[in-house]
Amino acid sequence: MKKPVIKLRDEIARLQEQLKQAETKEAGRIGRLALRAGLGDVAVEDSDLIKAFEELSARFRKATGPKAAAPGAPQSNTGTD
Repeated sequence: MKKPVIKLRDEIARLQEQLKQAETKEAGRIGRLALRAGLGDVAVEDSDLIKAFEELSARFRKATGPKAAAPGAPQSNTGTD
């Protein structure tokens, strides 16, 4: 039986909220680790830092094999926040 459109929209909204919360939690975790590593005291452009994070991510994905990369995970983010 097909779900009514309104139920699908409600489910999508709920999942989007869960995703937002998970991303916020992960951002906090990564931010705390970056501060512990001393990155808060380093004067570096966002684009350079993003490139370094991408290289670090690739290094760990390569080390753990294909299971490490989540399907649909973004591979690059060149914008500045």
